[in-house]
Amino acid sequence: MSKSKNDTAWEQLFEKHAILEKISSLGRVCISSADINVFREARLMTKFDHRSQLPVLFARNNLSILPTSRGTYEISTFETFSKFNDDDIDITPIDFPRTLESIDYRDITSEATAINCAYVARILQDFSGEEHLLPTVSGRMSSLSFDFNINTLVGPLAVNVGNAQIEIDGGYEGAGSLILIEAKNYISDDFLVRQLYYPYRLWAGKIRKRVRPVFLTYSNGIFHLREYEFTRLEHYNSIRLVRHRRYSVQQGAIGRGDIRDILQNTGIADEPRLPFPQADSFERVINLCELLNRRAFISKDEITQNYDFDQRQTDYYSNAGKYLGLIENCRENEMSGCRLTPKGRDLFSKPIVERQLEFVKSIVSYQVFNETLRYTLDRNVLPTRTEVVGIMKRSGLYNVGSEETFRRRASTVLSWTKWITGLLPQTA
Repeated sequence: MSKSKNDTAWEQLFEKHAILEKISSLGRVCISSADINVFREARLMTKFDHRSQLPVLFARNNLSILPTSRGTYEISTFETFSKFNDDDIDITPIDFPRTLESIDYRDITSEATAINCAYVARILQDFSGEEHLLPTVSGRMSSLSFDFNINTLVGPLAVNVGNAQIEIDGGYEGAGSLILIEAKNYISDDFLVRQLYYPYRLWAGKIRKRVRPVFLTYSNGIFHLREYEFTRLEHYNSIRLVRHRRYSVQQGAIGRGDIRDILQNTGIADEPRLPFPQADSFERVINLCELLNRRAFISKDEITQNYDFDQRQTDYYSNAGKYLGLIENCRENEMSGCRLTPKGRDLFSKPIVERQLEFVKSIVSYQVFNETLRYTLDRNVLPTRTEVVGIMKRSGLYNVGSEETFRRRASTVLSWTKWITGLLPQTA
């Protein structure tokens, strides 16, 4: 596994400043952006929105990093990340204002556009219970000064912050509260609590109204909102999920008849001579295609470093897209990477409901998925893993031999089938 530029630069920094030795004796290390810039730009070296992005030395030693001013950082065994809940939440359909021409909910390519769509479609108002929200704060600003405690491997540590730079993706004020939004247009397993905590501490110290941190994720037509609170103002790890909902702005709906028609009319393709998918989240397969749709080319290293994929997941999910004929390997400026195939690009020219059905067609064009979905629709229950393995064994899969491999890949078959049935109304 090749080292990233961040990995190499941090190795040099750790050696020059004896970082591990100082943490062992003092519990923490303070390092300046000037020190970091000697090896690589600090802005690139300290941006870790997800645990998977941490450099090898950080991950291996349970370390994380926090900014404490505009030019200083502290490194310790800080617990800086929190896992997203993965509860299965029903999707609330919502109308989009038909009179608007300057914003298109079918073509959301940035966090800013996602927030704007959520605002004009009154998703933010419905979620927050604030009828009259107005946009008030956003962009980069100073954190001002505050102190807090944070959990580490050796117990809580006190951290002093003085005028660190923070960024708020969107701030909306209503009669009773200020909603502070952190937004991402890709799916992840966890998030950096600091992105909610620092803005929360700033504004909780400036206004009398309740400050409500909200994390908004947009992907594949779904707005997923989670509101958090900090049960103890001065404790970074006192974060608690308050509410979460999912919304979809789309024209039309998918019915059981639509899925039956696809099963009836889609021919079975030969299994490609490619790795059988090992990518349990089909939402993340779609999300990777969305990322590629926004860019003509993304290197594999860039996918790994900028989104919540580790190197293995980058391979697993790009291979899943290749299996479906949506992604292909390519090279640009001597870098290996991925791009969408013409079939993949065509998908994103379609309305969201049509696009979902095209994804379904791509999946069920292979026998193992076709049979598994038929079984599920006929019996209103997913088959067991053992039953799926039986289907796999008679489907002529490429290069899948051992029983253990069959059972691991069966989880992908089951999860993709569950994604398809999840498109149907709950009463279907």
